[in-house]
Amino acid sequence: MPLPQTEVAAVVVEAPRLPPLAGEAVFSARQIDLADLARAPRLDAALKTVPGVSLFRRTGSDGANPTIQGISLRSIAPSGAGRALVTLNGTPVNDPFGGWVIWSSLPVEGLSGVKIVRGAGAGAYGAGALTGVIALEERRLGQGQSSISAGMGSFGWKRLAGVGGGDGLTLVAAVESSDGYRPVRGPSAGRVDTPTKFNSASISGQIDANLGSARAAIRLGGYEERRGAGLLGANSEAKGADLAFTLAEIDERSGWRLQAWVKKSDLSNGSVAVAVGRALATPAADQYSTPALGYGFNAALQGRGEVWSWEAGVDARLATGRAFERFRFQNGVFTRGRESGGETAIGGIYLDLSRSSGPLLLAGGVRLDEWRQEGAVRIERDLATGVLTLDNPARDNSGTTPTGRLGVRWSFREDAWLRAATYVGFRPPTLNELHRPFRVGNDVTEANPALTPETLYGGEFGIGGSGFGDWSLTIFQNRIKDPVTNVTVGVGPRTFPIAGFIPAGGALRMRQNAGEIEASGVEAELRRSYGAVRLDLAGAYTRARVDGGGTIPQLTGKRPAQAPRLTITGGLNWEASPRLTLSTNARYESDRFEDDLNTRILPASVGVDVRAEWRLGERASVYAAVENVADTDIVVGQTGDGVSSFAAPRSFRLGLSLR
Repeated sequence: MPLPQTEVAAVVVEAPRLPPLAGEAVFSARQIDLADLARAPRLDAALKTVPGVSLFRRTGSDGANPTIQGISLRSIAPSGAGRALVTLNGTPVNDPFGGWVIWSSLPVEGLSGVKIVRGAGAGAYGAGALTGVIALEERRLGQGQSSISAGMGSFGWKRLAGVGGGDGLTLVAAVESSDGYRPVRGPSAGRVDTPTKFNSASISGQIDANLGSARAAIRLGGYEERRGAGLLGANSEAKGADLAFTLAEIDERSGWRLQAWVKKSDLSNGSVAVAVGRALATPAADQYSTPALGYGFNAALQGRGEVWSWEAGVDARLATGRAFERFRFQNGVFTRGRESGGETAIGGIYLDLSRSSGPLLLAGGVRLDEWRQEGAVRIERDLATGVLTLDNPARDNSGTTPTGRLGVRWSFREDAWLRAATYVGFRPPTLNELHRPFRVGNDVTEANPALTPETLYGGEFGIGGSGFGDWSLTIFQNRIKDPVTNVTVGVGPRTFPIAGFIPAGGALRMRQNAGEIEASGVEAELRRSYGAVRLDLAGAYTRARVDGGGTIPQLTGKRPAQAPRLTITGGLNWEASPRLTLSTNARYESDRFEDDLNTRILPASVGVDVRAEWRLGERASVYAAVENVADTDIVVGQTGDGVSSFAAPRSFRLGLSLR
């Protein structure tokens, strides 16, 4: 029997943001709406329904170390720092020290939607948007729009999240915990292999108000998470806070926006060396504090006409941070201490134009950025005596980088269009890449303060329409110049300068600007409804190859690490009755390589999730979900001695939502 309809007065709370220019339609974009977000267990899981979107590894944020939670698009060359810019209400979310994203700080309940723009982002997006932009928009609550959700499931998983407020105030809070799963399972597992336990909490508050004819918003948020890496003694803790202020005035023909933000973060991260047979784990490094501060501003002026529209702006981002560590574990104690870090600054100006004339839409933009890397510190001391063992400062570095984009879209029918675009974007290295070495098991990766920005040159051609559902097909060609790559320098057992001893089964890598990466591919998407059933199909094929040139010839012809050729996603959502909704999502990924030399293969994987939701009333529902329903062994990593680690096995969740 149909549920009774209850009339609720609509209260619209407008965000202080400029509307997108019409020219945005010439570039490749995908929208994830509120309903799709609500069905996902985590934000990164919702993003992975889009082909080519992935964290550095296949591991979800429920089991991944914070330092490998950077996100990239199009499988061109995934990186722990991420090669996509993530923004929330227009301000950067990426960590000021490492570029990764703490996904637990962004509960899906607090978001109204996500826009994914593929291809290098010039214009207002600027630095960091090398392979694209993931723009998150936060919910603004009207009166009576609060909600709460609670869930529990396998491996001791528990979660509670709520959104409340009204009349311009929005509060979002979430807590989550899990006993975790064991990444290394089966005959390879040893005494050192432990569950990926996880605890997190986040809270944010936002106030929207009118200041004369302008609209203002102030947002304050904070988060903390603790997790185990799946190895005895390897644990991490991340915490941070952010503050943003936005002021904007918008009318039918013009508008302006001022925005300032500050983001503070800290990370502690322990790593261990694993003995042969995995019976013993010895502390390798204790990164006990990584205080970092990022801050910046942006200003924009916009004009919109029937034919021409434009936006001009200026922005700046600055970051400073240090990593404090203890390492070289001997006779039961750490014997060395390290301080590393520095400062980075980026400032730019941009101009975007678009022209709409009947079925033809033209758009273009230019941008000029100046970047600086300075104040480098790399000091190591003997902890017992305080004697300085290494003082390795680096010269300051700076440069100017012009970027831009140009596109055209032709609606040759009311329900079909053609488009073409070309673009240039760049990503400066993070403080983490420049200054901090790290260790995973027996593998060590050295920092490189001489790194320079990566630059992407690309073009694409697309066709799409809405006559047979919403569909699109895009062919793209991209080239990344000077990509930051973890390049293998040697293997253990051996002692290396600066890095020290690398044990058997381990490898020493160093971050380097490794030549170029050529990537070409095709993307296809279809969304179609058949009555109460909605079908989503999408696929992406990327052929990526490294050209190491004369400096790193051993990488020439290799596929970038962690870059699969083919990704296919599918989703089915069936409103079986006014009360019951059934949905399923599947993701196939072809094989990928663990390392830059393409010696460790991670096999192809398939993951299928299912979910059933039952509406108890107009404002309440319960759900049951199964992730990895076939209990597939999805390989996410492989050590130098051939031990594989896996993503989460089959897991169950039950939950309740009140709206």
